[in-house]
Amino acid sequence: MNFNRTVRVWHRWLGLVFTLAVLANFAAIAIVGEPPAWITYAPLGPLALMIPSGMYMFFKSGDGGPAVSDR
Repeated sequence: MNFNRTVRVWHRWLGLVFTLAVLANFAAIAIVGEPPAWITYAPLGPLALMIPSGMYMFFKSGDGGPAVSDR
């Protein structure tokens, strides 16, 4: 597995974890009103890791590789 694929897979899984953390945050707000701080700040961990991996993929996309056609 090459580095680009590894970054994409990690970014995809971090996106899933981030989404679940945000949903847990909204569920906690609906159930208890003011959620504990650890639930409120839980999405920040995955988000902090998704920012550099997303920037890497964004800037790596123009590396001059073969173009992918949708035909």
